Amino acid sequence: MAAAMATVAAGWAADHAVAPPAPRQSELLYLLRQDCGSCHGLTLKGGLGPPLLPEALAARSDEDLVAAIVEGRPGTPMPPWGFEISRDEAAWLVRRLREGL
Repeated sequence: MAAAMATVAAGWAADHAVAPPAPRQSELLYLLRQDCGSCHGLTLKGGLGPPLLPEALAARSDEDLVAAIVEGRPGTPMPPWGFEISRDEAAWLVRRLREGL
């Protein structure tokens, strides 16, 4: 029960995260294009990593995507970015990706 509540709360938080200040938004978008783009492709259509286009993300939950960004994906080349990006910032990036930037 507690795990289910935590999952619901995390999903709600991803949907309702406060947008970072404008300067940080610019930093995050730069990070997305440069660092994420180095594996996911500079146009985010895929490369070493899968595409990050809205249609490619449609089947994944926001929380799953946030966790992948913050915690990485063990056993894959996807590193954790939690040292650089908070969960709220990752949720903001997920929303931007779902909107097609």
